[in-house]
Amino acid sequence: MESGSAKLQFKSWLSQFRNGSNPWMARYVYGFMFLIANLLAWAVRDYGGNVLTEMERLKGCHGVKDCLGAQGVLRVSLACFMFYFTMFLSTAGASKLKEPRDSWQSGWWSAKIVLWVTFIIIPFLLPAAIIQLYGEIAHFGAGYHSILLLIPVFIMVFLLIQLISIISFITWLNDCCQSSKSERCQIHIMLLATTAYVLCLTGIILMYIWYAPEPSCLLNIFFITWTLVLLQLMTSVSLHPKVNAGILTPGLMGLYIVFICWFAIRSEPSGESCNKKAEASNKTDWLTIISFVIAVLAMVIATFSTGIDSKCFQFRKDETESEDDVPYGYGFFHFVFATGAMYFAMLLIGWNTHQSMKKFTIDVGWASTWVRIVNEWIAVCVYLWMLVAPIIWKSRQTAESA
Repeated sequence: MESGSAKLQFKSWLSQFRNGSNPWMARYVYGFMFLIANLLAWAVRDYGGNVLTEMERLKGCHGVKDCLGAQGVLRVSLACFMFYFTMFLSTAGASKLKEPRDSWQSGWWSAKIVLWVTFIIIPFLLPAAIIQLYGEIAHFGAGYHSILLLIPVFIMVFLLIQLISIISFITWLNDCCQSSKSERCQIHIMLLATTAYVLCLTGIILMYIWYAPEPSCLLNIFFITWTLVLLQLMTSVSLHPKVNAGILTPGLMGLYIVFICWFAIRSEPSGESCNKKAEASNKTDWLTIISFVIAVLAMVIATFSTGIDSKCFQFRKDETESEDDVPYGYGFFHFVFATGAMYFAMLLIGWNTHQSMKKFTIDVGWASTWVRIVNEWIAVCVYLWMLVAPIIWKSRQTAESA
């Protein structure tokens, strides 16, 4: 009976997939296609050198391995970007089920597979100059000194969208916990918040031990100490009587910024005297491979979860939903994946087309470090603004009405 029920359910899913009647199932297919593009870009970078050397369009690299790998990654990224941006243009504004754009989102898979394969082929036929231009658009160059001037719009949009989605989830979780007035729930909140703060402080102490073993490691000391200051700042603002956001939200946000700081320092190039962990992981071993796989999956999952979280970007939250409304913003979903295509390219080449990337490494280099650090600072600024902005607007409305 159970086997028959499973077969019936599988046939139902397959029928929905063929008929294009399940937009929730469609998002998993798009996510799987994005994962395939990530793995293809990695394979081209690490193992496609011999094939790429024979391609006439890549002769501008003169056989330089690093250049060939970066060019291959950028070509796959451009193909992925073109596909999802085409889907964004063709589904933007869809609001009701059963309309043509909804059918295109959930069906026509044969046509979309052909379209996807075509977009994969086209970038490998383009001259190296066009791919190099795409790379310049998708990243801000090798050096971090010009970061404030050359941060790419698309990458920053992706990071900002992901950031707001994470903060919205943390705020939602805090509101759900605080909505219950039972004493047992309040105890759970306190335990969760205490655990978050303990993990934050433990992470900061470990970063001091691992990445700032000597007083000469001034940059890492600054990164870690400033993270501790930001944690204290978020806690103070959240517990202010006028804000009263509770202790859980800053604790979870603290975990987030500590993780970003750790990721940023881990991205420092191997060979730096202050980054002993990078030196230890200089050789490709099973731990490096596992870390790489986790990093790729985490990026795909983060892109996927951000893409379906379009409601946190709605300006009007009070609009009533009807049964025939689309379950998520199709255009927003594909736009996030299009910007994510640029983002995974920058991670795989270390934000520098001329940088040597070892096998099974991702997001390594000084440019990667500074992108993470700036992202951490922006995260705190956005979080504090989301706390303070309602108070400022309310005080302005009160002043205008008086």
